[in-house]
Amino acid sequence: MKTVSMQKPPWWIWIVFGRRPQRTLIRVTLLVALTFLVFKFLVIPIQVTGMSMAPTYQSGRINFVNQLAYAWSKPKRGDVVVVRTPGERYILLKRIVGLPGERVALREGKVWINGDLLDEPYMRRPWKQGISYREITVEPDHYFVVGDNRGVSVFRPVPIWQIVGKVMF
Repeated sequence: MKTVSMQKPPWWIWIVFGRRPQRTLIRVTLLVALTFLVFKFLVIPIQVTGMSMAPTYQSGRINFVNQLAYAWSKPKRGDVVVVRTPGERYILLKRIVGLPGERVALREGKVWINGDLLDEPYMRRPWKQGISYREITVEPDHYFVVGDNRGVSVFRPVPIWQIVGKVMF
């Protein structure tokens, strides 16, 4: 009776793939596919550029955006969201301060909702100067967004379809 011996794989196969290269290859393939799906449809990385959200979000930092955050619920006041700007190649990182149907005004960097000053515990420094904006009523399916750095921030109402997702961290 003849015995057939299996040839031992090269040493580098053991280092890269372990004892069972087929299983390892399947695991790596599944991990790559899962990573692709997560970063294509669920989470997108963004790099903060500019000072409109300072000091909360510093320029140059990487943050992740949950694209499904509002699939089953509506945005809330205080959420930091990414807003798509139509016709432009960039997106904005802003905080939701006004909800649909509310009257929103900015006076020297402070937000007033329906005539009352908005308590903003996330603001790290009080603004003695800043932007002012006449009172408007936020339309249905729109949200009023503004950056935390009220001295340089863009502010406006945006429709829900322009909100890409909620910043996770």
